[in-house]
Amino acid sequence: MNGREDERFEERLRELLSEDAETVRPAPAPYPAIRRRGLAERRRRVAAVGAALVTLAVVPAGAYALAGAGTDRGADTAAPKPSVSAPRTPAASPAPAGPGRPATPGQLVDGITFEQAADGLAKCLKAERTTLGGHRDLLGAPEDYRIVLAIPKTGDSNSPGDGLYVVGVRERQTDSRVICTLEDGVASGINVSSSDANGPDVGKVVPDINGGKLYRQSVLDDGNWKLPFRWGAIGTVEPSVAEVTVSYGGGPAVPAALDHGWFVATGTLDHQVTLAPRVRGYDEAGTLVYDSDTDPTYQRQL
Repeated sequence: MNGREDERFEERLRELLSEDAETVRPAPAPYPAIRRRGLAERRRRVAAVGAALVTLAVVPAGAYALAGAGTDRGADTAAPKPSVSAPRTPAASPAPAGPGRPATPGQLVDGITFEQAADGLAKCLKAERTTLGGHRDLLGAPEDYRIVLAIPKTGDSNSPGDGLYVVGVRERQTDSRVICTLEDGVASGINVSSSDANGPDVGKVVPDINGGKLYRQSVLDDGNWKLPFRWGAIGTVEPSVAEVTVSYGGGPAVPAALDHGWFVATGTLDHQVTLAPRVRGYDEAGTLVYDSDTDPTYQRQL
């Protein structure tokens, strides 16, 4: 081609391109199709969320969640964790405390149960604390004691009602004790004693200096005791003492129970007496180490 023809070709080409620019435009976006597709997708998602909500609604409150999911180990099974909404079981209330039991069953006599003796001790301490007022803590609580003896109480002219005698000793004070008097189920008195009441020259066995109320009736009834009469004798012993016997009213010696530093004996009289019980103690070899008949601090005459 020569120069003239080139120019005419270029002009024609520009005209054709100019015409195409007016007619050739990008195709319009298919909005109807896009809208339909969007509506369908939204309905699918709503349906999926609804299904998930229904599933959550039926999961129980105590459902378990697995821990450790999403770790490198994959879906390892982990220990179940209770849901925070699971109800908690309330802790059980502790049982109320009470006194300790005697060392042997024979220390509760004539059908008296431990429950009856413990109830009597609690009533007695409660009544005395009320009387003591500001000094109510001096006696302590029932759980501070161990019951060593419970015997029937025979009414006399000084204390006419029948009932119980309950003897309790302080667990942390082996030489301190109370004798509770109960008449017809009601606490009517308490006798308190400790080693402070003993003299300076006591032996290996020490009969309770105030234990006479357990083995004698009122002096108002001399010659007129109510019979048969259930009696008891108590006192402290040193660890070297292996055996204690008590004889009363001319009867055979009764072996006493040894209960954590205390001796406890009981029996029945069918006649009135004038002498206190005779107490004897023996060591492991059977050697007599104490005899109340030779103890100058022991009140033999009733």
